Amino acid sequence: MTLNVTLLGTGSPMPDPNRAGPSTLISAGEGPEAEHYLVDAGRGVLMRLAAAGLGAPNLTAVLITHLHSDHITDLNDVITTRWVMTFEKTPLTIIGPVGTQSVVDHLLASLEPDIGYRIAHHEDLDHRPPVTVIEVSEGTIELPDGQGGAVAITCGETDHKPVEPSVGFRFDFEGASVVAAGDTVPCLGLDALCAGADALVHTVIRKDIIANVPFQRMQDTLDYHSSPEEAAQTAAKADLATLVLTHYVPAMPMSGTEDDWRDLAAQHFTGTIEIGDDLHRVVVPPRT
Repeated sequence: MTLNVTLLGTGSPMPDPNRAGPSTLISAGEGPEAEHYLVDAGRGVLMRLAAAGLGAPNLTAVLITHLHSDHITDLNDVITTRWVMTFEKTPLTIIGPVGTQSVVDHLLASLEPDIGYRIAHHEDLDHRPPVTVIEVSEGTIELPDGQGGAVAITCGETDHKPVEPSVGFRFDFEGASVVAAGDTVPCLGLDALCAGADALVHTVIRKDIIANVPFQRMQDTLDYHSSPEEAAQTAAKADLATLVLTHYVPAMPMSGTEDDWRDLAAQHFTGTIEIGDDLHRVVVPPRT
């Protein structure tokens, strides 16, 4: 039994032919009893999920770190596809910071014509998309009865101001644990989540490159994201075994090779540093 991380989307708000938008899959266990947690739902997430051999019906829950558009671009697709590809009433649980309920309500409102068309056309589709939203800030997350149970999930506040609130999530399964940070600068909330964990999945930007881009809108991104060095410092502080970098800005190869990014992080962290393309998979074993 293992805890696995799959980088479904390693891209950024800038459309990229090779990288889907920010999304990470945390999978626990094997076979039909496995639990699959989708963290963020960026552009193309269901295409990447299909490439990983799964679909929206396989998701135990969707967890949203914050409400920036690039992290929820395809949440409507997840909702609709889950609804039309299951043949019994299977609620989709969406967990996110305060404000998530409003976003989901507006998504469902935008889908009203489609919902009406499908209910009118398919006799066996006699209900609206069943969605349960759980808004969180910190602490233990309890899923509805019958969903999950093998994985313990906790969350904590992160710092992506002026995007507020934002949260990170921790998944514990049979002695192994991984934290999914989302977009954030180093902060006490993330430190608390990482304490005693095995791995950290962290979004990063190359501040050394962005600082030289002569556009204010790009400069503005510097104060609310972590660099590879800062993510590595967070991982080192918690004495983690593995750091997984994702959400590369600017995208490789424009910003160099995987080795360039790894070398920056390795200045501050001596553990395993994982970097890769979409669908890169990392096994997180229990600490011995």
